[in-house]
Amino acid sequence: MKYFAYGSNMLSSRLRAPSRAPTAIPLGLGLLPDYDLRFQKRSDDGSSKCTIVPCAGRQVFGVVFDVASAEKAQLDQAEGLGDGYAEEYLMVSREGGPLRVLTYVAQSDHIKPDLAPYTWYRDIVVAGARDHRLPETYVQFLLATDATEDPDRERDRRNQRVLASHR
Repeated sequence: MKYFAYGSNMLSSRLRAPSRAPTAIPLGLGLLPDYDLRFQKRSDDGSSKCTIVPCAGRQVFGVVFDVASAEKAQLDQAEGLGDGYAEEYLMVSREGGPLRVLTYVAQSDHIKPDLAPYTWYRDIVVAGARDHRLPETYVQFLLATDATEDPDRERDRRNQRVLASHR
């Protein structure tokens, strides 16, 4: 199946974790027209995560991955399908023409615009964007997102290790 990652799953090493989609193969950049990326999905950890919302004239960059159908249930669970995120099939533009992809979008009852992401989460999104050579202006947009320090120092350290192992 074709999966469009626009948040932390753009970082291939994160997506390929055994609990997500270990055989995921990046197929290249995808562009979702008339959507906007927002860090507004309320997370159980007290921060926000990425979601996309329809927005005429805007665009969301991300990465298209080929994910084994057998790994979909794991990915659904890792993404919180039915518990914060819903699945949607959308058309992205990419080299070679449009492609129908699966992605996850925050459920309306999990949108909280006044939350900020933790710095480690924002930095994982940025690392994935840089890894896949998303446009620098888009990377700068991601970096400009206000973020806050995670009060859970152990969770922060774990995620900083993810970033460090990636470099």
